[in-house]
Amino acid sequence: MKNTVIFDLDGLLINTEIISYQLYRDLTGMYDKPFSMEAYIHDYSGKTETDNMKRMIETCGLPISIEEGLAFVAAREKEYFEQGVDLKPGARELLSYLQKKQYQILLASSSTKQRAEGVLRQNGIHEYFDHMVFGAEVKRGKPFPDIFEKACEYAKQPPENCLVLEDSEAGIQAAYAAGIDVICIPDMKTPGAEFCKMAAARLSSLADVIPWLEGHTA
Repeated sequence: MKNTVIFDLDGLLINTEIISYQLYRDLTGMYDKPFSMEAYIHDYSGKTETDNMKRMIETCGLPISIEEGLAFVAAREKEYFEQGVDLKPGARELLSYLQKKQYQILLASSSTKQRAEGVLRQNGIHEYFDHMVFGAEVKRGKPFPDIFEKACEYAKQPPENCLVLEDSEAGIQAAYAAGIDVICIPDMKTPGAEFCKMAAARLSSLADVIPWLEGHTA
């Protein structure tokens, strides 16, 4: 029986995909290089910052180092975050539901602790979470299962009692490798068919998780 729900952060709980696209467009725009939404969705969504920066520099011919590009993106993102980052539809309602039903609620994110906790507090949802796991706490990031295995340790629950909510291919693969049922809730990019097959369900929004749970309580 499911008694623990593990949330991803970016693109699942908070609406940061559009910010990521804007960050890259800001960078390429400084050098008068075009960067389309289609290119972002196809080649950059769900990838690591370092891999994305390397690809962008090579593809767009930017006269900067990877380190310089990452520093620009980090500083620019801070400016966007200070303006406010929206929750994804249904997020607050789902967290409230899970708390009332006495589920354990965890966050498992490749983000830094400071960045993640800042945006959760900004939106008034930090106190919903019983435990949080961040990328720096594990040796291998997604698609390896380490971060979700660590979440199970924190929750003191076996994988079969847990449910992961993810939007990305790497996240789905990581949860599947950890032996945890995962629900795919796509953001800007819908994961490929081979990844959707790994998921227990594919839903349109976080609001749809409530009826799914109510249908799988036995």
